[in-house]
Amino acid sequence: MDRIDAMKVFIAALDEGSLAGASRKTGRSAAAVSRAVAFLETHVGVPLLHRTTRSIKLSEAGERYAAACRKLLMDLEEADRSAAGERSVPRGTLTITSTVFSGVELLRPIVDAFMDQYPTVNVRMHMLERPVNLIDEGMDLALRIVHLADSTLVAHRVGDVRRVIVASPRYLATHPRIEEPADLAKHQIIALAHGGLDSWSFPPLAGSSVPRSVSFTPRLVINSVRAVVESAVEGHGVTRLLSYHVAKEIKQGLLRIVLADAEPSPLPVHIVSPHGRLLVPKVRAFVDFALPRLRAQFASLAKEAEAPADPPIPPRRGRMSAG
Repeated sequence: MDRIDAMKVFIAALDEGSLAGASRKTGRSAAAVSRAVAFLETHVGVPLLHRTTRSIKLSEAGERYAAACRKLLMDLEEADRSAAGERSVPRGTLTITSTVFSGVELLRPIVDAFMDQYPTVNVRMHMLERPVNLIDEGMDLALRIVHLADSTLVAHRVGDVRRVIVASPRYLATHPRIEEPADLAKHQIIALAHGGLDSWSFPPLAGSSVPRSVSFTPRLVINSVRAVVESAVEGHGVTRLLSYHVAKEIKQGLLRIVLADAEPSPLPVHIVSPHGRLLVPKVRAFVDFALPRLRAQFASLAKEAEAPADPPIPPRRGRMSAG
């Protein structure tokens, strides 16, 4: 059996989450898929997968082998395109990852427009609330909102976002004033599940090097940014989100920023890709297409997130009480 071909089947099984999925994706029988994986395991001398009736899971050795396979297959794809003189023609499947909110609200419209302009490129969007190793998981690009430390990635900055504390005008009018971070302990906190669940940190006071921290027991924990925003707009508590999450609500006066002078430094936003991927036409084409659009979006969102003076108190939406 050809080892490169077996690697393709192995990676297809990982991408689809099962041997049956790999069978459908590659057009091979389930037995042929199993033989390909068994061939690789015999070749390397260790199990690569833990199999159940419904799913597969990589062994420790399998994780390392899968990362190497992905890199090799990506390099082979690029070598084939280069030899065929197709470096200038974007084609194939582009894989992009981001958080759910930024994928839905920011990237998806850009991806739609990109596909209209490049009909020979297909796109797979992976919207995940977890760190993604682009090389290990075979991704071409990611939108990341974080200070970057990974030197294996090429980064293009598209903007900045702030970490803001917000609540509705109605909530703020009926609860104690929030003048310093410690005041948050007196309030109903709406926490994002993959954010701070029991405390929020703030920069040190002038003359100190010790960051401030406020501990709390959240009244409500939600794993959806959109749901957190809606709950805050309805007046059910105070929350901390990124400024682009709530830019429209701030502009409309549905939410107000508190403790603006205690905000941490802004977080940079980048489009990142593994070294060498920008040489692939589909990746280069998307970066060139997306960069000016993302920069314009984040610049516009930054302006929207500047709190208007004396925003109006909106009518209550829904029937739930603030208590």
